[in-house]
Amino acid sequence: MSIYVGNLAYNVTQDDLSEVFAEYGTVRRVYLPTDRESGRPRGFGFVEMSSDEEEDAAIQELDGAEWLGRSLKVNKARPRDGGSGGGGRRN
Repeated sequence: MSIYVGNLAYNVTQDDLSEVFAEYGTVRRVYLPTDRESGRPRGFGFVEMSSDEEEDAAIQELDGAEWLGRSLKVNKARPRDGGSGGGGRRN
C-alpha cells in the first residue's frame, strides 16, 4: 500500500519528502507527479514505506501537520478508479 500526501508546496522534492517520512520508518519509494504539459509538480505525492505499521504511524503524525507553510493532508492512497475522474470517498 502507499500513502497519499496532499497540499504540498510546489518546490518540495522527492528527497525532502523522503527525509520527513524516514522519521517514521524505512521509505521504499517516493513519487511526485508532474503536470504533463508544463512539467511542474502537481502539489501532491505518494510515499511507500516498508510496513503498514510505519505507514500508519506516519499518517497519524503527519496528517494536518504544517510543513513549509502548508497543512498536509496525509492518508492511505486509494486505488485508481480506472477513469471516473475522481469523486467522493466510498464507504
